[in-house]
Amino acid sequence: MQVPHDAVVVVADGRKMLFLRNEGNAAVPNLQVEKKVVDKHNPSHHDQSTDLAGGASSTRGGGQWGGGNMEEVDFHQLEEDRFAAETAALLKERALRQDFESLIIVAPPRTLGELRKHYHKEVSDRLAGELAKDLTGHPVSEIEQALLKAE
Repeated sequence: MQVPHDAVVVVADGRKMLFLRNEGNAAVPNLQVEKKVVDKHNPSHHDQSTDLAGGASSTRGGGQWGGGNMEEVDFHQLEEDRFAAETAALLKERALRQDFESLIIVAPPRTLGELRKHYHKEVSDRLAGELAKDLTGHPVSEIEQALLKAE
């Protein structure tokens, strides 16, 4: 994937986001860290849930609820989705300020899907590429290589 000079590359998952800017050229990217954000308010699902999933029943023998089990709410995933929406809001703010002309997003497939739900038109218009891969824990040199290898 070509990474234009001065493009912003956002590497994100549901808990971390890294804003990088390409100070190199498309053939030889030189990504420099601009901003790093870690969501410290998202403990594991186990630490956020306090009870098992509930059951619903009716006093009239089945009724509307059918006496089935309710699914447990995944608070950890809800927080990751909120963090993705927050990332999209930051991208919107920067796009409206004309902070970048070209944008590349690198995120795991689920996070990428959540980000897409929240893209503003100004962000979509600047989107040069997406890579569905989790690279948040990787060094910048590996992110550069992954981008160069991507189609």
